[in-house]
Amino acid sequence: MKLLMKAALAAGLAMSATSAIAQVKIGALYPFSGGLALLGDESFRGLELATEERNAAGGLNGKKLEIVKGDAVDPNQAVGEARRLTSVDKVAVVFGTYSSSLSLAATQVTELAGIPYFELGAISDPITERGFKNLFRSNPTAKDFAASMVDGIAEAIAPALGVDAKSLKVAIIHEDSLYGQTVAGYQSARAKEKGVNVVETLPYSAKTVDLTPVILRLKSAGVDVVLQTAYQNDAVLFFRQAKEQGFKPKAVMGAGGGYSLRETAQAVGYENIEGALDVDFTQYKTNPAAAPGIGDFVTKYKAKYGMEPRSGHSLANYVGAKVFFDAMASAKDLSAPAIRESVLKIDMPIGSTASGWGMKFNDAGQNTRVKPFLMQWQGGELVTVFPANAAVAKMKTGLGQN
Repeated sequence: MKLLMKAALAAGLAMSATSAIAQVKIGALYPFSGGLALLGDESFRGLELATEERNAAGGLNGKKLEIVKGDAVDPNQAVGEARRLTSVDKVAVVFGTYSSSLSLAATQVTELAGIPYFELGAISDPITERGFKNLFRSNPTAKDFAASMVDGIAEAIAPALGVDAKSLKVAIIHEDSLYGQTVAGYQSARAKEKGVNVVETLPYSAKTVDLTPVILRLKSAGVDVVLQTAYQNDAVLFFRQAKEQGFKPKAVMGAGGGYSLRETAQAVGYENIEGALDVDFTQYKTNPAAAPGIGDFVTKYKAKYGMEPRSGHSLANYVGAKVFFDAMASAKDLSAPAIRESVLKIDMPIGSTASGWGMKFNDAGQNTRVKPFLMQWQGGELVTVFPANAAVAKMKTGLGQN
């Protein structure tokens, strides 16, 4: 009997060891609760779809990928969850994070732990400017967003209005976290470089419940074009209170998810957000010739979640995750140096992914073949209007329906 028990115990331990070997744990660090939860969850869905697709195709060299979630509501919690994922759950890598302040905090933990971190959505440039060796980002940066927004004034807005770009009075308004500060700083520098007439630069708290003072200042300055860097709540607040104050500039251009979410348009009212421009991750009304596979992604998303994608953040995370999974599969092992070596070998031309991005990482771990498109709300849809090869509609002028 004792021999049988020993044999059964040994068999159980062997099966447990085999099961552990047959899995690769990956961390998923996003804001799943709190004020950033909607876009945090939308971002995670892209990673989840990429993971399920990989597992259906045989996993990572025969090993199943297992997602271990971490909820990062604020930077302190991001640090705590990153420590748990790396030291308790023993994940091989971490994916995240959507928010720049969360990413900046969490990646310090993973770098010290020697665990690769794949950033799929946070845009603040300093994230990849700290000399880290185990951090890689597939998405555009704040500098890319700022350049596209400022350049869009001369390349898209002014031609549509039939005026000289330098005659337009421009205002930069932004929420005052790391995200907003970084984008606004680059916008100011780019505007100076391009001779854009910036008449106001106004920061505000993303938690504010009243943007009336900002709007009244814009109105009194006779602002023609507003560039806003916002999360969802402050984007909704701006449109609602701009309407209340009768402020109707010639153009409003937003940066990021606050402007691209369908929930934002629904909260504001499609008739009020009509004509608003958005520089962001690739959205779904984009020419497939510039983003091959974008239609297939939407089909997969709808099949799993029973709804249309809520923003391009899911697509951005899906595309980045697929590329990093390929790099992990090609690495000689899952050690940080081996994964870094494999990532730095990636060489994909622009226009080769479902987001339209290419993939080529510099020594800092930043993708250098990526640029956001310019979208516009038209008829209840966010459609790409620039550049021409990605556009599905012509840009219209004015804000809101008369």
